[in-house]
Parts: sequence; structure tokens; C-alpha cells
Amino acid sequence: MDEYDRSQLIDEPLVIFICSTTGQGSEPTTMTRFWHFLLRKSHPRDILSHMHVAVFGLGDSSYPKFNFPAKKLHKRLVAGLGAQAVLERGDGDDQHYLGVDGALDPWMEELWAKLSILWPLPAGKDIISADIVPTPTYDLIFDNGSIDADGDLMDGLSFEALDLQKTAPSVKTIARAVATVQCNQRLTAPDHSQDVRHFELAVDGSQPYIAGDVMVIYPQNLPDDIALVLAHFGWAEIADLPFMLRPTAAGISAPASLPAHVTLRYLFTHYLDIFGRPRRYFFHLLSFFTTDPLHASKLRELSSPQGQSELYSYSHRPRRTMFEILQDFHSAKVPLKYLLDLIPAIRPRNFSIASSPVAHPGQIHLCIAIVEYTTKMKAPRTGVCTKWMKHLRPGDTVAYAIKRGTLKLPVVGDHRPVIMCGPGTGVAPMRAFLHDRAATRCGSDTLFVGARFRDKDYLYADEWAGLENQGRLKLFTAFSRDQDDKIYVQHRILENSAHIYATLVEQNGVFLLSGNASRMPVDVTDALAECVVKEGHVSREAAETTVKLWEKEGRFQMECWS
Repeated sequence: MDEYDRSQLIDEPLVIFICSTTGQGSEPTTMTRFWHFLLRKSHPRDILSHMHVAVFGLGDSSYPKFNFPAKKLHKRLVAGLGAQAVLERGDGDDQHYLGVDGALDPWMEELWAKLSILWPLPAGKDIISADIVPTPTYDLIFDNGSIDADGDLMDGLSFEALDLQKTAPSVKTIARAVATVQCNQRLTAPDHSQDVRHFELAVDGSQPYIAGDVMVIYPQNLPDDIALVLAHFGWAEIADLPFMLRPTAAGISAPASLPAHVTLRYLFTHYLDIFGRPRRYFFHLLSFFTTDPLHASKLRELSSPQGQSELYSYSHRPRRTMFEILQDFHSAKVPLKYLLDLIPAIRPRNFSIASSPVAHPGQIHLCIAIVEYTTKMKAPRTGVCTKWMKHLRPGDTVAYAIKRGTLKLPVVGDHRPVIMCGPGTGVAPMRAFLHDRAATRCGSDTLFVGARFRDKDYLYADEWAGLENQGRLKLFTAFSRDQDDKIYVQHRILENSAHIYATLVEQNGVFLLSGNASRMPVDVTDALAECVVKEGHVSREAAETTVKLWEKEGRFQMECWS
């Protein structure tokens, strides 16, 4: 939204907003300036009364502030600036068994119906049929014009005769900075089901960070996997031939993260999410490229509103990747010019930094759980990013950027006590904070840390013991599987309610929480309220009001993920 020319907003008759969510319910950074512009108090309350708007939010209902940016945007546009809502706000939910499509499909159907009434088609014009193949966004122009956009050699040429330079663009063109791997060490026991790793990356300081920040990693697909993809399509011989992307319509530009000249191998390695899970449009577009009528019919069924149950059973439930689907529908011959329309870009992944630049100058540390699991259909699955990171060796490079995290320590010189709670890999930002505060001799700290087993997945145990022995840390541990009754961090919080109350109420301290977003944040919040009830001798309602006040004051902060 920030790229939009805000001066034109007053003249728009219709605007459709698609609004994602970041952090714990914040607007995305690409919307910040636009949102602040809408919030200006100088705007008349009816300044957008001429405009029709529709808002659809992209969120995850496992987070407490589900789709907050979309909700606030819709309220500001309609109630604050007088815009006319075409229909009710839509709330996409990643937790729906069909993902955001579960809410998007009916919302879009209603949207088009309302728009057709507000703006009927001119006489003689019809809606473009879904049976017509869409125009590709880009044409592929090979450097010597010897290959057409379907990936075929022009008549009379051989691959040997092309004599083109076979070099891939540098990874440094993708992101603003590049880190070098120094350490990739497994932290969990070899016989433990979860592989959690500690990474140490050398950085040059071009992307400065502070404790609590987030490292945005731009992952890659592995070379052996890409070789399988190229072999499947029959593109191995042309994989390293450079070409340019030429937009097919005005107002379209090539992806900013791509160099001017790329190769197929480069695209599949650095850009195309071929091993990710597909959206519905993937099946619709692929249906145009099959030579088997049965394949085409099945793909059209999977992309239709009526075929959503079948889509869930075939694609979503077993978490099939796009490459696996292309292998199943092997009759599909995908033209090169449709690659970027068919396969979306690899999304960067965010990881809480586990180091402090004060304690570890020139380095960034990460604590990452490798995503490896088996589906209900007994099919093995891996995460695109963590699969690649698991194989990183010292000397390998990682493209990255830094963005601000949601957790903040008291400012330097503020010696208020801090309680930190980080079960599992949620301990990563807590490690950064503890090292930072130890290096600056700032305040007293408490850490609640959780794991399944003390001897299998208790992360950074020696470091916590060292800080505790130095008198720098009060430590509470919860190991859920080391006894018959499961013990979690919320139980340890309740057991130490007097310490919690004294720190947060009597000493005006800060509570930081990080980890999985499923049940843990709700359970910890509930435990904090119970501590206030027990030690403050107040009602549950009054205790919940107190905890909400801590959140408003920034003294109870959360950074959780699903």
C-alpha cells in the first residue's frame, strides 16, 4: 500500500484492500505509511464518501489479535472517513482446512455479484470465460533469441551451437546483505525426535541489529532437488542459458529481487517455490497445459468451488508440493513464459535473533527447529527453508535482512527487573536479551524455560546454569515429559506467583513471552491473571484488567508464531 500514490485516493470510485498481518497483530511494514496517512486527524469524516471499498484480511486465528490490521482499516475507512462498504469485511484464516481460500471464495463471489450491480458491464461486453487461458505476466527473452517461450530450440539450431555463457547471477542481488555460516550445530540429543540447531553467522555490520530483532532469511532450494525438477520438465540442457523477463502489459515490472538476466536454474534455486504447497489457481492454470483430457478434467475439478473437498483430500491434507502434483499430472507441458504465473515466489522466513551485538559483535546467532514430519497419509515432509539450512556448512552464504522485532527491553539505564518466558525455540530472543543485559550489567532477570526432556531438548542449559551461578539469573524450568503429569511453563509461573507479583506489581517490572502460538500464550496469560488474583486478593475480572493494562503499557509483550 505504501507504493500507492496517496494523492489519487480522493479520486478513486472503488478500492479493494487486501491486508495481511505481521507480528502479534500489527500492520505489515509495506502498509505503515499509508495507514498513518489515513489516521491523520485533519481528514474530514466524509472525505471518502464518494468511494466504495472492500476489505479482506489475511490472518491466523491462533493469534489473539486475529486480522487486527484489516479490522482497523475497515473501521477507519467506513466509520472514520465515510467510505461505502460494498460488503462485509472478509477474514481469511490460515487455520481453516482450506487455508485463506475457505473465506476468500464466498467473499469473492459476493463481491463480484455486488460490483456487477454497482457497475454493470457495457452493452456487448461479457465476462472473460474461465475456459480461456490467461495472458502470461512476462515473456522470456533469451539472450540470443534462439529459444522460444515454450523452451524449445528454434529450427536449425543445436544446443552446442548456442555457445552462451553459463553463469548464474550472484546471490547478493537478492537481498541487502549476505552472512557467512560459521557454525551449524545440533542442540537436541541425536535420538530426540526434534532436530533443533544453533547457527552462528558472520555479518559485516551493513545491517545493524539490536537484541530482540528478527533476521529475515531468503531460503534456497537444494541443487539435487532442482536437478530433479529440470529433468522432469526436460530443461536440463537449457537450465544455464540467460534470459530476461519482459512484462506483457503496461504498469508491470520484473520482480525487484531478480537480476536483469537470470537462468532457469537460478529461478528454481532462488525464486520459485516449486516445493511449496499450491493455491487453487495453480490447478486452474495447469489445466490449460495438459495433453491428457482426464488430467485436464481433474485439474479443473480441483480448482472449482464444487471440488474443494476433493482438493483438501488430494492436496491440503497430505500437504503435497507443487512438484509432486506436476509429477502426478505428468502430461502437463508448462510453457516457460507461464512459470512465474504458475509457481509463486519463495517467501522469506523470519527468525528471532538469539544473540546480542554487544556480546557477539560481528555475529548473528539463530536457534531453529528443523521442520521434518510425517503427514496423516504417512508421507514425509520437510520445510523449504529449514531443509536448506540444515545442510549449510561453514563458508556457505545466506542472504538476509533485518527487521525490528515486537519484544523490547527497558531502555539502557532503566534497571527494572525483567521476567522472560521462552519454551522451546521461544528461548531464542530471551538468549539475546540475557546476553545483552549481562554485558551491560543492567537489572535483574528471571527466565522460565520449557522443554520435553531435561536430557534431550533443554536448549542452552549450560548457559543458563552459568548465568545462575553468577547471580545474574533466577531460573525456573518445566520439562513436560520427565514425569507422569505434564508440567508446562504456566504451571511454574503459578507455583511462583509471589515472585511474579512482586516483580510486575511492586517493582513495575516487564514480562516478555515468546514461543508457539497455539495454546501457550493463552495459558501463560491466564496464569499471570491467577497470580494477581492469589497475591493481590482481587477478583478474576480485576486481575484480567490488570494484565491487559500491562499489555497496553508495554510491560507484557508477546512474540509468538504458529
